[in-house]
Amino acid sequence: MTDFASLLVADTGQPARTIALVDSAGLADWLAAASDRARVAVDAAGFVGGAGEVVIVGGDAAGDWSVLAGVVDRLDPWALAAAAEKLPAGTYRLADAAPGPAAFGWLMAQHRFDRYRAPKAVAPRILLTPDTASIDATVQLAEATALVRDLVDTPAGDMDPAALADAIRAEGERFGAVVDVITGDDLRTGFPAIDAVGRAAAVGPRLIDLTWGDPAHPKLTLVGKGVTFDSGGLDIKPASGMRLMKKDMGGAAHALALARLVMGARLPVRLRLIVPAVENAIAGNAFRPGDVLRTRAGITVEVGNTDAEGRLILADALALAQEDAPDLLLDMATLTGAARVALGPDLPALFSHSDGIAAELLAGGVTARDQLWRMPLWAPYAEMIKSGIADIDNSGEGGFAGCITAALFLDRFVAPGVPWAHVDLFAWNPAAKPGRPKGGAATGLRALWSMLQNRFAIDEFGTPSY
Repeated sequence: MTDFASLLVADTGQPARTIALVDSAGLADWLAAASDRARVAVDAAGFVGGAGEVVIVGGDAAGDWSVLAGVVDRLDPWALAAAAEKLPAGTYRLADAAPGPAAFGWLMAQHRFDRYRAPKAVAPRILLTPDTASIDATVQLAEATALVRDLVDTPAGDMDPAALADAIRAEGERFGAVVDVITGDDLRTGFPAIDAVGRAAAVGPRLIDLTWGDPAHPKLTLVGKGVTFDSGGLDIKPASGMRLMKKDMGGAAHALALARLVMGARLPVRLRLIVPAVENAIAGNAFRPGDVLRTRAGITVEVGNTDAEGRLILADALALAQEDAPDLLLDMATLTGAARVALGPDLPALFSHSDGIAAELLAGGVTARDQLWRMPLWAPYAEMIKSGIADIDNSGEGGFAGCITAALFLDRFVAPGVPWAHVDLFAWNPAAKPGRPKGGAATGLRALWSMLQNRFAIDEFGTPSY
């Protein structure tokens, strides 16, 4: 993994190139105070102070140069990402301020997923900051974001349910967590829906259960959908729909990254991370359309579509999650294409019966510039997932409100009054942007982390906020 700690360093006055940030409104003032050489360079580059614009400005002496970078919003985490991508290797500092949230984008612009390429020496671009207190937190957030990207970008041939369990176990070992992995007969009897979805794959399904922290602290439980590849099952996807299905464990990747942040910051919670890990494959023992599955909660489900498998494995995971009465239960899943049709790739859909929890999460998104969008758990739409022979159907009829009916399906497995929220996310960046290459993406991670930090904060006297 990228050594982010070496890229964001305390400013002790060491030599560095200067980056001046200007917007279009402030460019005229900058030019008025600049040298003739600087004005010529800016004019020749066509620089107008737009977001992502970068120009190198020569000084009076040979080898003396600085940087002018366009910025629309200095608090945008990605404000410095383009500069980190375009500038030569070296050490830099901002001319007039600490980098603030933009330090995160500086780090992420230098992250590379290179597991399948020959190692390439990449000279680092180091950013100095006088705000030394923020360095560790920024580095930890970058590491968690990179973890999501790396897990999602890894092909299913190397990221099967066993490999996902290994990744969770490795994170647990870093922080002294206990990790239990349930497979085989224990899975079949205790988590029948997970077993049914994953039993046709060469690498069998499993339930991964991580616990960490003081049992006396509030119970925070995270659940992540871990479908390491989704063929659609017997309701097989077309080739175009299957191409990106290595990312269908993106919910698990987000949940693990969030758990890493919680443990790294030693948040005062009793953390539990639950990941049902399966490959939805095709074989003679695959579950079929029309089958009726009995879940851990005892609720029976008619399989209207084997390609609506994520909600089936989450049903068993959510049942387990509630058995120790969590104070907050969050699930993350790449659950529906309908959420992407409604909100596009960047906005995760948020569902919760609790206005308070939803408000906290939305506020976290605003603070972190990583917004969520609340969608309704519209009870009348539960009619769409009724079954004629079982308690519920896993696939709504009519094609309407797909992300809402999926959330309502999960809601059936959450007891009334449980403090629960569901996030339907994409985990993929379909087109490159500064600091965000095409591929695996952490969408909503910063929002969730901001909310948890605020909810479970410790003040300067060591007193928790809860």
